[in-house]
Amino acid sequence: MADSSTAPRRRGAERTRELLAVTLDLATEVGYRGLSVEAIAARAGVGKHTIYRRWPSIAELLLDALSVVWISDLDYRTSGPVRADLREQFVRSSRALSSPPIGPVYRAVIAEAQADPALRATLHERFLATVEQRTLDRITLAQRDGQLVAAANLEYAAEVLCGTLYYRWLLTTRPVDENAIDGLLDMFMTAYEVREART
Repeated sequence: MADSSTAPRRRGAERTRELLAVTLDLATEVGYRGLSVEAIAARAGVGKHTIYRRWPSIAELLLDALSVVWISDLDYRTSGPVRADLREQFVRSSRALSSPPIGPVYRAVIAEAQADPALRATLHERFLATVEQRTLDRITLAQRDGQLVAAANLEYAAEVLCGTLYYRWLLTTRPVDENAIDGLLDMFMTAYEVREART
């Protein structure tokens, strides 16, 4: 009885993973503008209704597909000094952004979002706000642990920490390498570190 009741859900989850993988593969090949529900359905060997049952728009589908491979790169370690944990996550996420499938697909979504307010709002809610919030959570934890100045409002600091690297990656030809990450973190720690905590 238990096996028969769980089989449909297992098939559904497998089908969802397959559709997300096909979406990423196709987006890497043709870009955001070249994506369509029809093309994804054809490559996956399903009807369009199978996709529309799960996702109301192509943007939602693509952002879910990106989440599958990117979500772990948004997480922070919380066991070490805050500077070390920030650095580890920034290096990891910058490598993910610099290589397929995330890099080219994410750039295409960013470009399309400039002319599509609904996509821009979805992108902010699903990714950018999440990146900022997880960064804020990590540095707020460090503040509670006494590593960072207690009276400081860290919301803008979280935005600057995230925004600087995304700006560099999206809009300049300068690399988001370990030197850039170290320079950013040096400025952050100079501004917010509790001096007595230095060793």
